Amino acid sequence: MKFGLSFATAGPFADPDLFETLVLTAEEVGMESIWAVEHVVLPQGFQSKYPYNKDGRFPGGEKAPIPDPVVALSYAAAMTKNIRLATGIMILPQRNPLYVAKEWASLDVLSRGRAMMGIGIGWLKEEMEVVGVPFKERAARTEECVRAVRSLWKDEPEAFKGKYFNWGPLNSNPKPVQKPGVPIIVGGNVEGAARRAARVGDGFFPASGSMKTLPALLDAMRDECDKLGRKPEEIELTVAPGQIDPGKVSRYEDIGASRLMISPPAMDAEGIKRGLHEFADAVIAKTG
Repeated sequence: MKFGLSFATAGPFADPDLFETLVLTAEEVGMESIWAVEHVVLPQGFQSKYPYNKDGRFPGGEKAPIPDPVVALSYAAAMTKNIRLATGIMILPQRNPLYVAKEWASLDVLSRGRAMMGIGIGWLKEEMEVVGVPFKERAARTEECVRAVRSLWKDEPEAFKGKYFNWGPLNSNPKPVQKPGVPIIVGGNVEGAARRAARVGDGFFPASGSMKTLPALLDAMRDECDKLGRKPEEIELTVAPGQIDPGKVSRYEDIGASRLMISPPAMDAEGIKRGLHEFADAVIAKTG
């Protein structure tokens, strides 16, 4: 089992000293990956409900600092050697695929092949309206954007024709170190995300690891794979199950998970070091 660290860039971890402590300690104790989050803006007084809290409140509030994820992961790449660098998630429909392909290929080259592009369609309607993307188009734009990015990562230039993006043969360099490209992990805790992972993803990251909801999502992913003639085991499953112990690791292994996510154990340097070392001793050493 691999273990990832979520919410690694938001809030207090926008501070470079605390971020450095978090990243270096995570690598030291054997965490496999760190995961950055994204919002380019948080409109004042937005009414959309955050879908991953029961009360619908956004963690950290509207003024929470959220650095650009690719910039933050590039900073992490420079101070590490082994830990993988992921987004959980990047809001893909808000971005132009020409820039996405360039940024992620660059990160993959500079990190020597450690990038993982976690994507989602977004939930904050007000933010999407500000950046000029119709909220109802976000799912279709996301899937087309994935196809466009992968087209740009191919060895030879080719034309791309879609509903939202069109161009003739283009040179987009450098190319990712990983072949055929940076792994794309589809995030989301609804059936549409599970089916999208089957259609365009190398991985699936349902935001909740609840055993009440996860089986139905995996059934939907497998059903979509059957329709496409794809093997479900090709899609790497990442789960955030909350508190983790060795017994819980075994249960998630049984349903096909290969990566479990935890949140930072504290928001101060000493607490981070202590908490991650304790997790490594109690869980990674026994199951990783």
